Amino acid sequence: MTNIMKQSVTLCLYLLFSFLAVELNATENLAYPEAARTHAGTTGAFLLPEIAPVTETAEPGHSRNTMVIELVSESGRQHDTKLLLEVCKKYGLSASNIYQWHNHAVIYGPVKNPYAIRKDLLARFKHDYVKIYHAPFYEFKRSKHCAGATTEKEWDNIILTASLVQDSTLQKEYLDYHATQFEEWPEVARGFCNASFQQLQLFKYGRQLMLIISIPKGASLEELDPKTAENNPRVDDWNNLMKKYQEGIPDAAPGETWVFLKPLSGR
Repeated sequence: MTNIMKQSVTLCLYLLFSFLAVELNATENLAYPEAARTHAGTTGAFLLPEIAPVTETAEPGHSRNTMVIELVSESGRQHDTKLLLEVCKKYGLSASNIYQWHNHAVIYGPVKNPYAIRKDLLARFKHDYVKIYHAPFYEFKRSKHCAGATTEKEWDNIILTASLVQDSTLQKEYLDYHATQFEEWPEVARGFCNASFQQLQLFKYGRQLMLIISIPKGASLEELDPKTAENNPRVDDWNNLMKKYQEGIPDAAPGETWVFLKPLSGR
């Protein structure tokens, strides 16, 4: 291939990717109303949804494309579960992938095309908005962090949500602590191992956090969670330290930080 031909191909590719970037930005701006930008902490220059590096996942039935899609009702009403199921079934998901709390509905599971799901959700819930949490910024995995431990084939996922405080310096501290937790606070992962946690993921969109704790199917989080701090005071130290970085989402009860989303399949 001559130099002129190579330059022509390079120019064409550059123009193509530039066009796609513009189209993607336009789509994002149309799909996210002003309320979504405010709640996500991106008022002003609009930002694309935060994308963390995709983490490798090897457990049976758990895809590396696992992500969180949140639908929030502007009216404050709970979403029609039949319509939520309609969308999920179209993309190979089921009631076990749907969780709700008041006017928040969450789809958690292996998602190949989150933007198509968002489009279908907005077609059915026209006055709502959607947030996509692409990949966790923190991930504990029993198969990786618990030496010699076995991983259960079936899990129950417990989903909670909270917000980071508005102070950007504290937000950075929170993320830095989690980036070095396995090295600087190994007792925390040890506590998760002791409690039979199969996986723990933290997702972030703007200031909002989504926490997914995966436990053996049929187990009780109330029974397992105390084991994280059993003969392990550093776990309590960690939890107390994290309190200053977190606050409840809008509509949470006074003094309530983390709220539990109820699984649709468990009703």
